[in-house]
Amino acid sequence: MKLKGKKIGILIESDFYEHEIWYYKYRFREEGVELHFLTRLWGQPSITFKGHEYHAPFECHESFEEIDDEELKSYAAIIVPSAMVSDRLRYTEDLKKLPPATEFLKRAFANKNILKGIICHGMWLVSPAPELVKGRPITCHNNLHGDVVNMGAIYTDEDVVVDDDLVTGRSGDHAHLFAKKIIEILTEV
Repeated sequence: MKLKGKKIGILIESDFYEHEIWYYKYRFREEGVELHFLTRLWGQPSITFKGHEYHAPFECHESFEEIDDEELKSYAAIIVPSAMVSDRLRYTEDLKKLPPATEFLKRAFANKNILKGIICHGMWLVSPAPELVKGRPITCHNNLHGDVVNMGAIYTDEDVVVDDDLVTGRSGDHAHLFAKKIIEILTEV
C-alpha cells in the first residue's frame, strides 16, 4: 500500500465512463488511497448519477463546493475524468462567473503540492480558464485537439503527458496508464 494516508478527489457527474471510474475506485484503494468522489450536490445530501455505457448508478455524497482551501490542501491529487462529466460540471447559472467546478479546479491549480490529473474530455472543464494550461504540454482526446490548441496549450501526441504538477491522459481507455503515472508520482512525493 504505497499511498496509505494520501487523499485523492475525483470529480463525478452523469454520463461518466463506467470502466474508468470503476478502475479508479479499485486501483487507487488497492494502494491505500483515501478516495473521495466529489460533485456539485445542489443542496441535496446525495445525487445518484448514471454512467454513459451501461447507465450504471453511482451515488455521490460529497460536494467540492464545501471544500475550503485548508481542506483542499489535504488532497494529494484532484482528478477530472473522461466522458461527459466535465461538460456537465462546467454549467454555471451566471455566465459572468466561472462554473463552480472550474473555480474549484483553479484553486487546486493554485497549489503546486496538489497533483492535477485531467484525462480525455476532462479538458472541457479547463476551457473557461485556459490560463491553467496555456503554454503547458498536454494530451487529450483527439476530438479536443483544436480546443486545447485554442487554449494555448502545447498538444503532445502521447497517451499520458506529465508537466510538473499536471498529468493528462488521452482517453478513458488509457485510464490504466494515467492512474499508473499518478500512483508513480504520488509514491515519489
